[in-house]
Amino acid sequence: MFAVEVRDHIMIAHSLPRPVFGPAQGMHGATFVVDAAFFTKDVDEDGLAVDIGAATTVLAEVLKPLNYQNLDEVEAFKGKVSTTEVIAKHIFDQLAKAVSDKRLGAGSHRICRLKVTLHESHAARGWYEADL
Repeated sequence: MFAVEVRDHIMIAHSLPRPVFGPAQGMHGATFVVDAAFFTKDVDEDGLAVDIGAATTVLAEVLKPLNYQNLDEVEAFKGKVSTTEVIAKHIFDQLAKAVSDKRLGAGSHRICRLKVTLHESHAARGWYEADL
């Protein structure tokens, strides 16, 4: 399996209103480093699994509506607890749609798996990954 992984980041605010989250129940900010990995079973005639430029552009486009937002007020998270895992799945879904819409170029059809990792800090991260 081949993969290309690109990185960006988002700065968000949110609350996690359940007792299990202790002090994070209140409004707080987070900066997530976001890694998106695009997997293929082969490379194209140019030796590419995925065009890194296209992957970088698409990830930035997917993250833009979340950046500097209070996720408690973002429609996609209404009725959900915006944990790292839930945010990762949301980003995954948006990237999967971009793959389906062939926004990663001519090789979009070869992308068979995605992995989205959100780094909360140097010591903790969460992710969502699945086959397409």
